[in-house]
Amino acid sequence: MSRYAEIYQQSLNDPEVFWGTVAKGLHWYKNWDKVLDESAKPSPRWFSGGMFNTCYNALDRHVEAGNGDRLALIYDSPVTEQKRAYSYSELRDTVARLAGVIASHGVGKGDRVIIYMPMIPEAAIAMLACARIGAIHSVVFGGFAAKELATRIDDCQPKMILSASCGIEPSRLVAYKPLLDEAIEIARHKPSTCIIKQRTQLAAELQEGRDFDWEESVAQADPVDCVPVEATDPLYILYTSGTTGQPKGVVRDNGGHAAALLWSMKNIYNVEAGDVYWAASDVGWVVGHSYIVYGPLLAGCTTVIYEGKPVGTPDPGAFWRMISEYKVKVLFTAPTAFRAIKKEDPQGAYMSKYDIGCMDALFLAGERCDPDTLHWAETMLDKPVIDHWWQTETGWAIAANPMGVEPLPIKAGSPTVSMVGYDVRVLDDQGVEKPAGEMGDIVIKQPLPPACLPTLWNNEQRFVDSYLSAHPGYYLTGDAGYKDEDGYLWIMSRTDDVINVAGHRLSTGQMEEVLAGHADVAECAVIGVSDTLKGQLPLGFVVLKSGVERSADELAAELVKRVREQIGPVAAFKHIAIVKRLPKTRSGKILRGTMVKIADGQEWKMPATIDDPAILDEISSSLQTLGYAK
Repeated sequence: MSRYAEIYQQSLNDPEVFWGTVAKGLHWYKNWDKVLDESAKPSPRWFSGGMFNTCYNALDRHVEAGNGDRLALIYDSPVTEQKRAYSYSELRDTVARLAGVIASHGVGKGDRVIIYMPMIPEAAIAMLACARIGAIHSVVFGGFAAKELATRIDDCQPKMILSASCGIEPSRLVAYKPLLDEAIEIARHKPSTCIIKQRTQLAAELQEGRDFDWEESVAQADPVDCVPVEATDPLYILYTSGTTGQPKGVVRDNGGHAAALLWSMKNIYNVEAGDVYWAASDVGWVVGHSYIVYGPLLAGCTTVIYEGKPVGTPDPGAFWRMISEYKVKVLFTAPTAFRAIKKEDPQGAYMSKYDIGCMDALFLAGERCDPDTLHWAETMLDKPVIDHWWQTETGWAIAANPMGVEPLPIKAGSPTVSMVGYDVRVLDDQGVEKPAGEMGDIVIKQPLPPACLPTLWNNEQRFVDSYLSAHPGYYLTGDAGYKDEDGYLWIMSRTDDVINVAGHRLSTGQMEEVLAGHADVAECAVIGVSDTLKGQLPLGFVVLKSGVERSADELAAELVKRVREQIGPVAAFKHIAIVKRLPKTRSGKILRGTMVKIADGQEWKMPATIDDPAILDEISSSLQTLGYAK
């Protein structure tokens, strides 16, 4: 690890020289006064005084360098059977026209625009068009409940909302316009304008004076140029769920964000200009912001917008078809996508139908990747499978394997080592650093590297309380885990997923790893439930692979035995529920917190991000058979 270790150390010892050098690879209207302003409150700021435009760097810069004919964006929609490709010149011109539409309605630098869109090219075009004129975009996942959309409208107070008539799921159409109308009605703040992309599958009714047709507006608009903004000005606000039910508006700046993403494309993912890079996520999540829209385009790559699923559109070969058809070099997705493919096609029969020799590596993030899924993917793909760890708040990887510098040995279950600029420590409750191998709070020493959140939108106090006050001088990640003797990080669980069984702190993530290693298990989740004697007890939920026909009692006994053998009797692991599916957010995160509340008979609210609310009834029934959820 000598080469990467040297670069990493340089980034900590002299961050100004390190990031100043990276930023020179971008276009600046005016250079920064300071690479790092440590006096800024509530947290240090990057490239203060610099004038910048993210859209210019993602599009115009490449066109002006003579690369306008290079492929910028591929759209593939198995749910509508549509495909479309944009060169850098075409994408720039399309973005400039939409930016003209937005500006013509009085939206300018610093104004907010909500984007409420399905996975169509217009979603990315809308983000870039806002960035072009210095407006701050806030993407809300398409089809989000009206009440949740209203909360975000009231928090960021947009002048405009960009939306579409509908989203398309494999089995149904989701009408967006009624949800949007209801949200505006509920919200105290009323946006003055909505631009609606009419999709042929379902037309929306437009409200006179407020709503405008996307295509008609663009056809009449004059294109506009990029507007220089401060490097420290917000590029976007992205809401992440908060423990209080009130979402937190993560703020992302312009200059530092572009510098960090540019560094990551070559050094982490090992892709360069002209390579096809596919993040199979949604623009509503941070992965979509960083690695569908901004990262690949800043690096001059070809990015992919896929309107489909890993299975069912039409089959478990969907991803392999995409990789083969578009010569995808790197795929980045969530472990849950691979668990879905593994469940439907455990032998990889669909994969063998496609030539995926163009692919160099698979990157996984969004939740902890169990070793079983990692090994299955490695065996099937015969390629490096890289688990990496980051958060909505950081915008790019905290820990990863720097494939473009030197591939480090893979340890299943670890996202490898800290990335440049991240001084990651493991502390106990008193703020004392834990020795190698011992679990504690994972924190990052200030200053955080570029692209990490400088604050929360209009809520500095909550930013300080949530992230900076637990361990002064450090950012609290909210994850628990340890570092091993080689400096590899092991993210075992969210801090609130560490359970206390009769005084022993145990990681639910570790138990999940043991369950996932069983040959019949497709995916699983472990939660801590209240127990009058021991404080908490672990309870496991298991989804079986397709085709497994065994008695639940026999299987449960085997799984309990595995946990006792591999973790020990101290885990007090006795309860297993075999379920058809697990409740998840649309991005694939398992809703463990909600499951705990149901099990403990506490009051709970339907999570806004849930993929299918009906699953929680199934979970309640399973828990009741075990004597919980009373």
